[in-house]
Amino acid sequence: MKKYDALYIFVGVSKDDALEAYLEKALAEVARVGGNVLATESLGKRSFARPMKKRENGVYVKVRMELDPLKVDELVNRYHLVEEVFRVQLLAVDERREVKIAQERAARAERQARKDAAAADAAQADQQ
Repeated sequence: MKKYDALYIFVGVSKDDALEAYLEKALAEVARVGGNVLATESLGKRSFARPMKKRENGVYVKVRMELDPLKVDELVNRYHLVEEVFRVQLLAVDERREVKIAQERAARAERQARKDAAAADAAQADQQ
């Protein structure tokens, strides 16, 4: 199993409950081919740079999933049959990059904590 990031575009969605139904149907396809959904994140409604198939905007949803690499083509082909999914893009997650990003976040948080502690010490010294 390999991790993938999928970006879904749904068009014609006017309410959140309709979006959830569309997303549920799209994620059922992942389960159907033997994958696991790890996380979902709604990126909101965005306008296209240019109209596509007479559509001006769509709702973007990012999904992290685990999937067998041999099943990726089958999943994408199944999405061609699902009317609710306007576009989908699947990208393999680079584990080395993810580890480096996590390390950078931890280092940034540590620097910020040191800076906050120094500011608190300076404020306390000023009060005395």
